[in-house]
Amino acid sequence: MASLLLRQRRVSALGVSRILQADNGDSFRLRLESKFETFASIGVMIRKYSSGKSAAKFDFTDLTCPHTWYPNARKKNRKVFLHVGPTNSGKTYHALKRLESSPSGIYCGPLRLLAWEVSKRLNKAKVPCDLITGQEKEEVDGAKHKAVTVEMADVTTDYHCAIIDEIQMLGCKTRGFSFTRALLGIAADELHLCGDPAAVPLIQELLKVTGDDVQVQSYERLSPLVPLEVPLGSFSNIRTGDCIVTFSRKEIYKLKKRIESRGKHLCSVVYGSLPPETRTRQATMFNDTSSEFDVLVASDAIGMGLNLNISRVIFSTLKKFDGFEMRDLTVPEIKQIAGRAGRYGSKFPMGEVTCLDADDLPLLHSSLKSPSPILEQAGLFPSFDLIFMYSRLQPKRGLYQILEHFIENAKLSENYFIANCEEQLKVAAVIDELPLGLQDKYLFCISPVDMNDEISSQGLTQFAENYAKKGLVHLREIFTPGTLQVPKTHSALKELESIHKVLELYVWLSFRLEDSFPDRELASSQKAICSLLIEEFLERLGWQKPTSRRLTSSARLNSLIANKKRHYLCD
Repeated sequence: MASLLLRQRRVSALGVSRILQADNGDSFRLRLESKFETFASIGVMIRKYSSGKSAAKFDFTDLTCPHTWYPNARKKNRKVFLHVGPTNSGKTYHALKRLESSPSGIYCGPLRLLAWEVSKRLNKAKVPCDLITGQEKEEVDGAKHKAVTVEMADVTTDYHCAIIDEIQMLGCKTRGFSFTRALLGIAADELHLCGDPAAVPLIQELLKVTGDDVQVQSYERLSPLVPLEVPLGSFSNIRTGDCIVTFSRKEIYKLKKRIESRGKHLCSVVYGSLPPETRTRQATMFNDTSSEFDVLVASDAIGMGLNLNISRVIFSTLKKFDGFEMRDLTVPEIKQIAGRAGRYGSKFPMGEVTCLDADDLPLLHSSLKSPSPILEQAGLFPSFDLIFMYSRLQPKRGLYQILEHFIENAKLSENYFIANCEEQLKVAAVIDELPLGLQDKYLFCISPVDMNDEISSQGLTQFAENYAKKGLVHLREIFTPGTLQVPKTHSALKELESIHKVLELYVWLSFRLEDSFPDRELASSQKAICSLLIEEFLERLGWQKPTSRRLTSSARLNSLIANKKRHYLCD
C-alpha cells in the first residue's frame, strides 16, 4: 500500500514511530518561542554581544539560573499547591475543580488525550475552554481557559489558575525540560502541580529561589488495590474487566488472538503507535458495559491519559525493551500501570493486580510496597533564542555542530540535567545539508519524527527538501489522497499507522509554517480516515463479528470517505 500512497521515493513501509507516544510521543514537541519569552535579559545579551566587547566574555552556556528566564512568572508571588498521591486518589480532580471556578486558567497535560478530556469537561461545565496541542487548535468563543499539551504551555500570559499534570515527568530524560519550563515559567496566581510524591523535594528545592509560596496536599487512594498472591494461571481464568499488559505490538496481537480463540471474550487493544482517536474509541468500547469487547490488551500506554474501567491488571511480563536494553520495569512504572485497576465510582471500584508468571510476583509485590525513588534533577534544553546567540560565536558551523558543542559545554546546577537530544542531532545531521536558515532547521529538529524509522525520516526529509527548494509544500507531492484502504494484514496495519504519523507531521508543520504547508485540512481529513480504517481492522479481528457495531462503524467510515473524496478529489 505504501507504494501507492507515497510518491517520489521507493520505500518499504511507513514504519512505526515513537513520535506520538507518551504521545511519546510528544517528544520535543516545542513550539518556537518568541524572542522575548525565554530570557529576561535577552536585550542586554544582544547589546553586550554587539557593543564591540568580546562576545566570549558572555557565557551563553551558563544554564545555572533557569528561573531567571521567565520574567512574567517572577513578577508574581505565586501560590503553588502540590497535589500528590497514588493513581486514583482524586488529586487531579481537586485541582480541576479549582481551575473550573477560576476566572482564567490553563491546564497542561503530558498527552493530547488528557488535554482533550479536560477541554471537553470544562466546556460541558459551561466554562469556555480552548484546546491547543501540537497537532490541533480548537478555539471557543469567549474562552479564558486553555487545555494544552505541556510543550504548548504559554509562559507569556497571566492566569488566575494553572495546572501541570503528572509533574514527576520533569525528571523524564527526553521530555522533562517541557515540565521544567512550565513549572518555572507559567505566570499564574495559583499553580497546581499533580503527581507522584517522589517529585516533592526536588520541586521544593527548585522553587526556593522563585519566592513562591509552596504547599503540599497529600491524597490517599480512593479505592483499594489488592496485589494477588497467585498468578493468572490458565487463560481460561480471564474474566470481564481484565487488562493484560505487555510491551510489544507483536505480543499484544498474540495475546488478543489467544484470549479470543477461547470464544468467551472480545479484546480491545491500546498501544502507543495507535492514533490517539483510535485509542480513545478502543477504550470507549472496553468501558461500555453493553459492548462485546470486555477485555483489554494493552501496553504501558494505559499508564496515563485514559479513563478505564479495569477490574484486574495482569502483567504478562515485568520486563521491557526501552530502546537500549531489556530491563525490569521500575517501581514508578509498575505502580503507575497497576494503579489503573479499580476506578472510584466505576463498575470495578476495587482493583486487583497479578502476573502471568509466578516468578514475577515477588517484584510486583515489592514494587507496590515501595515508595517511588525521590527525583533528584529536572530537565533543561536550550531554547532557539540561546542557540541563535551561541551560533553567532560559531558562524561557520551547522546546527548539528552548534547543538552538540553547546550541550557538551553547558553549565548546570546540581538540580538540573540536559535533556537527551539524540533524535534532534540525527535530524540536524540531515537538515544541515539543506539551504535553510537556523530557525527553520531548529523547527524541523524539534518536529515529531523518529529518525530511527526509515519512512518517518524520509517523510521529514522530503518535506524539508521541498520547503528549502520552493518554500511551499503540498501534501500531494508525497501522499496520494483517495487510496487508503482497510488493512488486511498486520504489516499493512503497521504501515497505515505510520502513514497516519506522516500526516500528523504535516499538520504539525502547518501550524508553524502555515503559508508553506497549506494543506492542513486535507492532511487532517486523511488522518481521520486512517483512524477509522485502523478501527475497522481491529474490529474485524474478533472471533465473532458484533454486527450492529460493525454496521455503524462501516456506515460512518463510508460516509466520511465519500464526503472527503467529493471535496478533495473532484479536481
